[in-house]
Amino acid sequence: MSWLPASDPDCPATPDGAVETVIVPRSHDIGGFEVRRVLPSRTRRMVGPFIFWDQMGPGEFVAGQGVDVRPHPHIGLATITYLFEGRVLHRDSLGVVQEIAPGAVNWMTAGRGIAHSERTPPATRAGAHRLFGIQSWIALPRALEETDPGFAHTPAEALPRLEDGGVALTLIAGRAFGLASPVRTASETLYADATLAAGARLALPRETEERALYVLTGAVGIAGARHPAGQLLVFRAGDPIHLVALAPSRVLLLGGAAMDGPRHIWWNFVSSSKERIEQAKADWKAGRFAPVPDEREFIPLPE
Repeated sequence: MSWLPASDPDCPATPDGAVETVIVPRSHDIGGFEVRRVLPSRTRRMVGPFIFWDQMGPGEFVAGQGVDVRPHPHIGLATITYLFEGRVLHRDSLGVVQEIAPGAVNWMTAGRGIAHSERTPPATRAGAHRLFGIQSWIALPRALEETDPGFAHTPAEALPRLEDGGVALTLIAGRAFGLASPVRTASETLYADATLAAGARLALPRETEERALYVLTGAVGIAGARHPAGQLLVFRAGDPIHLVALAPSRVLLLGGAAMDGPRHIWWNFVSSSKERIEQAKADWKAGRFAPVPDEREFIPLPE
């Protein structure tokens, strides 16, 4: 069992200083819809392969309104869309059309280049609706930065789950807590979603090289310190980490092996090479990315 009561002799205490960095996201309003940017930050660029992390919402839309992210490009990364509420319609330059539902995982590999759009589906837009979720990017290993683009959809019911002691946990990606996710990753990656009843305790895997915890709702206690919703806690490698829910809470665990060198990020492009990013900028501006079928708009290259 991966979560243990504090009185368990096999459960060593979380040492002081185990929380290495606390990141409070920067909020942006995009047309009445709030997005909170967690990664990259000034104090931490990446956690494992995670190089970008946005909390989307929660936001409410009246009938006829919704999200309309026009076609835009990516290179050198994989995107993960994970929703708690609402739906998003994904279209990409491979011809994939996929509606994303809460709890499902959409993993889009950009590799050498892909373009996609994200919009509220017509049926959802017809009535009042909410949108709440996480958009994250995974940096690809150097050997896979120029791999062929691809797309994989994993429905919510295919993800492994555990429930015990007031903790309900879904493993989105990786291996942990005695579970193995079917989501294929490009490098060692850990991603989990857990809800905790007040007073419930959770021990985090120690074997993951880089680990962080995002407090989505509620508040948790770690080594006697209280951490409210809206914080990303980055932990020191190898330390035992145990948290207790100080209120009904929802948290996301993310991390994995350290990336094989630094990454540059500019707009929607990620690469180990600044020159490759310059090439991607020129390719998008010149229209050399494959188009997204049935889309007539696009986001221009920022000046």
